[in-house]
Amino acid sequence: MTVRAAAVLVAAAVLVLLLPGWAAAEWNLTKKGSVVTYDGRSLMIDGKRDLFFSGAIHYPRSPPEVWPKLIERAKEGGLNTIETYIFWNAHEPEPGKYNFEGRFDLIKYLKMIQEHDMYAIVRIGPFIQAEWNHGGLPYWLREIDHIIFRANNDPYKKEMEKFVRFIVQKLKDAELFASQGGPIILTQIENEYGNIKKDHATDGDKYLEWAAQMALSTQTGVPWIMCKQSSAPGEVIPTCNGRHCGDTWTLRDKNKPMLWTENWTQQFRAYGDQVAMRSAEDIAYAVLRFFAKGGSLVNYYMYHGGTNFGRTGASYVLTGYYDEAPMDEYGMYKEPKFGHLRDLHNVIRSYQKAFLLGKHSSEILGHGYEAHIFELPEENLCLSFLSNNNTGEDGTVIFRGEKHYVPSRSVSILAGCKNVVYNTKRVFVQHNERSYHTSEVTSKNNQWEMYSEKIPKYRDTKVRMKEPLEQFNQTKDASDYLWYTTSFRLESDDLPFRNDIRPVLQVKSSAHSMMGFANDAFVGCARGSKQVKGFMFEKPVDLKVGVNHVVLLSSTMGMKVKIRRNCGMCLECKMTDYTVLADIQAKKIWLY
Repeated sequence: MTVRAAAVLVAAAVLVLLLPGWAAAEWNLTKKGSVVTYDGRSLMIDGKRDLFFSGAIHYPRSPPEVWPKLIERAKEGGLNTIETYIFWNAHEPEPGKYNFEGRFDLIKYLKMIQEHDMYAIVRIGPFIQAEWNHGGLPYWLREIDHIIFRANNDPYKKEMEKFVRFIVQKLKDAELFASQGGPIILTQIENEYGNIKKDHATDGDKYLEWAAQMALSTQTGVPWIMCKQSSAPGEVIPTCNGRHCGDTWTLRDKNKPMLWTENWTQQFRAYGDQVAMRSAEDIAYAVLRFFAKGGSLVNYYMYHGGTNFGRTGASYVLTGYYDEAPMDEYGMYKEPKFGHLRDLHNVIRSYQKAFLLGKHSSEILGHGYEAHIFELPEENLCLSFLSNNNTGEDGTVIFRGEKHYVPSRSVSILAGCKNVVYNTKRVFVQHNERSYHTSEVTSKNNQWEMYSEKIPKYRDTKVRMKEPLEQFNQTKDASDYLWYTTSFRLESDDLPFRNDIRPVLQVKSSAHSMMGFANDAFVGCARGSKQVKGFMFEKPVDLKVGVNHVVLLSSTMGMKVKIRRNCGMCLECKMTDYTVLADIQAKKIWLY
């Protein structure tokens, strides 16, 4: 059988799966009393091993009207699981006041996943990062005395536990855990803590131990995970985040399965970034390397990124989130990424008995060449993965007496350990290209609206201080901008004697952007960037003898949170290296 013939057979099988007229089947993936367990090989549902191809689709990043289409297309792409974070600051914007309406209707979303006969992975966090404003943590946490985020800190642990238990109970009330006959098979506590654990030394271990025990005590009936870690406390499963987890990550506890919670389908974009492409071939190569090493679950982050509506994105992050994912920002297919991965999923699933139950062995076939074999001799079943890990070097290897051509940096799947049925570098899906055109229907009644705001004078202000106040603490994250204004009187000898010399307004800011006005005249603007935190606003201004008015409009574009070392109890320790503070340190007006 040739490679091309095998690929045609795969494509034909896919077409059969995608015939129109699909309707949701009666739910039978779990039942009341179902048990989700694991060992070193895989997750098991009611004692049965399975492969899990999951895609991240975040409910607040798409309108509820399109959720069904997104889930349906994810299933069409060969996925059997949908993953999502839970967004604390969206659900509890004020202490004890909850929002689960519209785009934040978590229960409706999870039930919709169940209606499509798919599993769900829920990542509670409640710190989630996710390029989401403030990492998902609500602003009001900052106003709690002596709080230190994500630390062995009683005020933070109290609020974190309260929210986690609230969410778990809400999911239980809706009977959404697999143990209740629902779709949720995994839940996550914390998020990528390995990135900051060193900042807490031994207290980081204590915090993780507490978080694990607290999560387990909720008795969801499904396993808990901690992502981007090589080990996790007790029964909690550590998982990998990254691009090539099959080659870069080591699971320390061999009694726990290899799970990949974030296979990044591209790099999210911030303002000013170039498009960060990741090819379909590279993603497929990484997946098969992971599965060849014994992995049994992969989650594509993102499978559909959607849109950061309103002010939900983190600092400098674009509104279009992971637009290069297998489904773009609008839910349209991104080819060949969508189709190439769909074919991969269908091929592996066709041979999953040998893969999940077969004895695993490996062979070195040459420099950079290797084979991983999964074999059930008693049933004459065999599946192998031939890898060429060399960059820019195609080659031929001999495996079990047969020659096999393997392109550079690719993996071939051999059915029966003989016939190539898939290669990660051979793409049999057409490329597509997105174009835009004006829609007569949707734009027919559109009207532009402009919101204008009067530039304030000092006399209009309500809060007056000798020094400018920090923006985030003033707005309490209810607005992304804040006006600063001051007035002062100048005498004639305060101004330059030469007409070709103008006074300069200089402001050092850690906000994201700033506009300046002097005596009602616009004097200029300045901004920072994702790479450079903070900037200097420095513009010439026209001043006059008498009273002068200087106004600054400071704005931010979302916040990030990460803990500093030696954080203590000050404002700095509540925020993080990534957080951009709108702390305007107004310099005097220099008269040159």
